[in-house]
Amino acid sequence: MAGPRALHLVCLVVCIMVMTASTTKAAISCNQVINTLTPCISYVVGNGALTGNCCNAIRGLNSAARTTPDRQSVCTCLKNTASQFSYNSRNVALAAGLPGKCGVKLPYKIDPSTDCKSVK
Repeated sequence: MAGPRALHLVCLVVCIMVMTASTTKAAISCNQVINTLTPCISYVVGNGALTGNCCNAIRGLNSAARTTPDRQSVCTCLKNTASQFSYNSRNVALAAGLPGKCGVKLPYKIDPSTDCKSVK
């Protein structure tokens, strides 16, 4: 099953995507993050095409993570989940390309070495 490996990469993608400014208490749970990104798994593991549902999920999660604590929480969730699975450079590249392919502009590169504490 490709789910676990893909989930790791999807988590990294979302972590990076949710970096924008603001400060309050995090309102997005890890379960919400994982459930939201489920449509992206087959694409990130290289077993399917990029779907509108995946792009909608990425846009929605990016919009929902409006505060710094939200973005840091999403990032930490994704990294913690991803660390439980193996991935390769192709998966990372597919995940890194999701924002651009989905029309979401990010001022940073998606990368497994993201420091979630520095997410603003």
